[in-house]
Amino acid sequence: MALCWFLLSFLFHSLYAHSDFFTSIGQMTDLLYTEKDLVTSLKEYIRQEENRLEQVKEWADKLDSLTITATQDPEGFLGHPVNAFKLMKRLNSEWADLESLVLKDTTNGFISNLTVQRQFFPTDEDQTGAAKALLRLQDTYQLSAYTISNGDLPGVVHKSRMTVADCFELGKIAYSEADYYHTELWMAQALTQLDEGEESIIDKVSVMDYLNYAIYQQGELERALELTKRMLKLDPNHQRANGNLKYFEFQLEKQRKAEAEKKEQEDKKREKKVLDKRDAQRKRSKDPLPERKKYEMLCRGEGVKLTPRRQSRLFCRYFDNNRNPQLLLAPVKQEDEWDRPRIVRYHDIISDSEIKTVKEMAKPRLRRATISNPTTGVLETAPYRISKSAWLSGYEHSTIEKINQRIEDITGLEMDTAEELQVANYGVGGQYEPHFDFGRKDEPDAFKELGTGNRIATWLFYMSDVSAGGATVFTDVGAAVWPKKGTAVFWYNLFASGEGDYSTRHAACPVLVGNKWVSNKWIHERGQEFRRPCEILCSLLLTCPSTQILDS
Repeated sequence: MALCWFLLSFLFHSLYAHSDFFTSIGQMTDLLYTEKDLVTSLKEYIRQEENRLEQVKEWADKLDSLTITATQDPEGFLGHPVNAFKLMKRLNSEWADLESLVLKDTTNGFISNLTVQRQFFPTDEDQTGAAKALLRLQDTYQLSAYTISNGDLPGVVHKSRMTVADCFELGKIAYSEADYYHTELWMAQALTQLDEGEESIIDKVSVMDYLNYAIYQQGELERALELTKRMLKLDPNHQRANGNLKYFEFQLEKQRKAEAEKKEQEDKKREKKVLDKRDAQRKRSKDPLPERKKYEMLCRGEGVKLTPRRQSRLFCRYFDNNRNPQLLLAPVKQEDEWDRPRIVRYHDIISDSEIKTVKEMAKPRLRRATISNPTTGVLETAPYRISKSAWLSGYEHSTIEKINQRIEDITGLEMDTAEELQVANYGVGGQYEPHFDFGRKDEPDAFKELGTGNRIATWLFYMSDVSAGGATVFTDVGAAVWPKKGTAVFWYNLFASGEGDYSTRHAACPVLVGNKWVSNKWIHERGQEFRRPCEILCSLLLTCPSTQILDS
């Protein structure tokens, strides 16, 4: 359209400049050639438009097929992290490219509609977040770039391959974060796919440029030099590559000389060094496993296994909480998950219809999940908690009221001082890194605003099955509890003395494949004085109520 307007304006300008064309046939013949040029330009415009429309048609056909498949099972489709990343990428980047391709044409309303809808599109932050989630999953579950790119993840239904452009974009995002380790992995994968013959608008030299820098930043000069030589075979005039070639050769020669000088000194100190290394190894073997590594191992199912003796103390039972009237005719199914701290799971404890109601109520309210600031007690977002949550009150719906009452009947604890039911949905790679639910001694104001004391216990509903990942892990003791729809787990965060149980430090593992929905109830101290008395009160009463289901 822009070209057409240019041509018309050019014609009108020419006619204006020579407004008396009719007075001279000679001048009029000039107009014939002008018109011929316009027709030639018009045909070129039509050819370009046909090419443009063909590209748009290919895009529409591809997305038509994709959206038909995706909308048949939206949550299942987006449960695959690659599908989620590619959705962020399409809506944030590729649709903008299409907008540039489709020139403004108000007759069909496409541009006006797209402009309105774009305010609801993902942002750069969303695309970056989805990319970081893929990198997080890659590390936590020790997945290769090849595995993720091919979509070969456990339990997938909607397998999705990543293109060269997808891998390149992921590598660029890692590069922008100065994460050269992941930059190398994903640029190398992009290059592999190009070498295998995949067609792409991304060329090998562009990929190698990023890959080369990432390798260099990690100190591998020889590999960087070899890649530079390969780049120059493809593009001998590449300015940066030519500069790097000289620099890498100089640095390598300098490095070899330095190594040769050190070798003599090292030979003399070799015996002492061996002893030092052994001492360092012995010291390292005594060091506890870093929490991050332990957390990732537990997420992969490589947790601590209970000894046969401890395992023999875990049972399944029908539980009525000391003949609670609500549970006498229908006791609940209780299973011991762990002994210290004692963690129990309740099976078939929330119905599908209740889950549906909770999710329907929560979806419109979902907002980025928050944490309690340990210093101020104020709720705020945090990069280590990747989920969205909503809060539901008992007075809003009878289902929520019934759920609250059920928790009270089973635990024997007062719900009036508990926090509202929190519903959480974890997105791509969603997680909540290791944390305590209770406020520690150095956090005196953690729940001051609530005025209900510390969090005495946690009740957690699993409202969906998860194909892979998403476990609740207790990093200090090595326990891992896997999501199972319709079940709930319960544990005490505080001892009967009111002291915090530090063995309850736990985390929500990243969701590898699937869609994780949970809801939880944080139960507070106030109101539990006679339901779970502290040790001093127990000694005064000479006995304690027997409703303490986890204190045995």
